[in-house]
Amino acid sequence: MNNKLEGKVALVTGGTSGIGLATAKRFVAEGAYVFITGRRQPELDAAVKEIGENVIGVQSDASNMADLDRLFATIQQQKGHLDVIFANAGGGGIVPLGSITEEHFDKTFNTNVKGLLFTVQKALPLLPKGASIILNASTASTVGTPAFSVYSATKAAVRSFARNWILDLKDRQIRVNAISPGVVPTPAYDHLGLSDEQLQDFVNSQAVTIPLGRVGTPDEIAKAVVFLASDDSSFVNGIELFVDGGMAQI
Repeated sequence: MNNKLEGKVALVTGGTSGIGLATAKRFVAEGAYVFITGRRQPELDAAVKEIGENVIGVQSDASNMADLDRLFATIQQQKGHLDVIFANAGGGGIVPLGSITEEHFDKTFNTNVKGLLFTVQKALPLLPKGASIILNASTASTVGTPAFSVYSATKAAVRSFARNWILDLKDRQIRVNAISPGVVPTPAYDHLGLSDEQLQDFVNSQAVTIPLGRVGTPDEIAKAVVFLASDDSSFVNGIELFVDGGMAQI
């Protein structure tokens, strides 16, 4: 590693598995001290153990305002500031139009949109001039997917946040960028409501639409997040970085 984040303090929400965990590992390897969040304590403890050093786990639900207040109070007490935020916590399920329930809508928007918004807003007092905020969006906001409209709409909102927030934060020179992963199987896929066979069929069907001919890995996304978090991207602001093997580009 090149210590691209040496001395930085970073937050990764939803850091107990998948892209979040892979990114937290990369951040620590690049010299950062990392706070990770997760809703379930056992998974959080396991992730902290796996990362191994320079990490604190804070149990927190991104859609719960009291949890967010406690999270940032902990960061304030432990480190006093934040240089990098990777607002990664999110999820969704496969529900076609005609079967969408209010519960499904509220749960998806509360985590992916409300939770992300207030994670960033409540962190603002801790962010110094020149901090970097990375929002986890998705190619789903660009490419249509059957029965995925609610999730896709939340990710379109996330992408819009990046464009607007760079104007709100310009006086502080805080960069805000969105990263849009393509098909990257993670434990979150287990919550799509599909059987193992259906899930594999879904992944296989997506892989053939990707110019590189395969799906991605969490670590491939993490490496791109490190780029946006570090000074390597010091003049990159408001973009949507697709890490999708070319899927959304054709």
